[in-house]
Amino acid sequence: MPDFGGYTNTMQKSHAIRVSVALLLVFFYKTVVGQQEPQFTQNMFTRLAINPAVAGSSGDISVTALMRQQWVGFKDNDGENVAPQTYLLTVDAPVQILHGGVGAVILNDKLGFEKNIGLELSYAYRTEYGKGTLSFGPVIGFLNKTIDFAKLKPTQTGDPLLASGEEKTMFVDLGLGAMYLIPGKYWFGVSTSQLLQSGASFGIEETNYNLKRHYYLQGGFTYLLPNYPLVKLEPSLLIKTDAVSLQMDLNALATYNNKFWAGVSYRLQDAIAVIIGVKYKSFNISYAYDLTTSKLGSAGSSGSHEIMLNYNFKLQIDKYPKSYRNTRFL
Repeated sequence: MPDFGGYTNTMQKSHAIRVSVALLLVFFYKTVVGQQEPQFTQNMFTRLAINPAVAGSSGDISVTALMRQQWVGFKDNDGENVAPQTYLLTVDAPVQILHGGVGAVILNDKLGFEKNIGLELSYAYRTEYGKGTLSFGPVIGFLNKTIDFAKLKPTQTGDPLLASGEEKTMFVDLGLGAMYLIPGKYWFGVSTSQLLQSGASFGIEETNYNLKRHYYLQGGFTYLLPNYPLVKLEPSLLIKTDAVSLQMDLNALATYNNKFWAGVSYRLQDAIAVIIGVKYKSFNISYAYDLTTSKLGSAGSSGSHEIMLNYNFKLQIDKYPKSYRNTRFL
């Protein structure tokens, strides 16, 4: 994702110019140095989105929906919302015959005048190791990227690419992941996405766009308070990098009676967030608010909002069909 923090107020540019310049830097250079994949404050609940080895690890069929409105209030001169908007849906389930689990991720991500619609299909092989389970597996991803160049407002006119209007292209790429889990104690995982670094051209041959390989390290543990057994603390860490830039999320949740939770998250040099949530039967509902701490906060952003809804269930299937004896026929 482009780093908007480098622009200063003394430049006195409009919001549209800031976004346009950042997008032009992304798409006019052959090598993209910013992180391309969306970020989530509640990453502890959306682990499947970055690591295919998570598929089926809960033992339930798990459906998670997440909506993120980032940098609310960031608009261009025409009043059009150019702030990032991300919608995520993940589904995963254990499959005994496959000795692991399968999962799917659907992503709709909008950044300025760029739209991304993605589908990922993952498989995780799971085996017992020590006191826990070790899982690993691949993911294949399909990404449809659309850029409306006609909406960009450059400082100089006459570029033929900007007159080309909306451009679309499709990417296919792979990823890998591994995770070790001891239920109720701790977990950690490593993964990589966009492994092939697939590329495509927009409009003219010289304007190339390449997916950038990303690396993730994520982990956490559960600690029960000795004098308050109904309260458990769940710190977690997420480190993500594309080998050029690095981001780090430090999270800490406190859960009461497995029904209510609250916590804080800090994203290095970007934002601090509060998280609250509640569990009702098989539903988990959670909300996070990010307060921007970077220079972007002074450029019209009032923070970010994120809502997560999760539902877990099991399919009860009889292993053997039931039979009944009719007493009239012995």
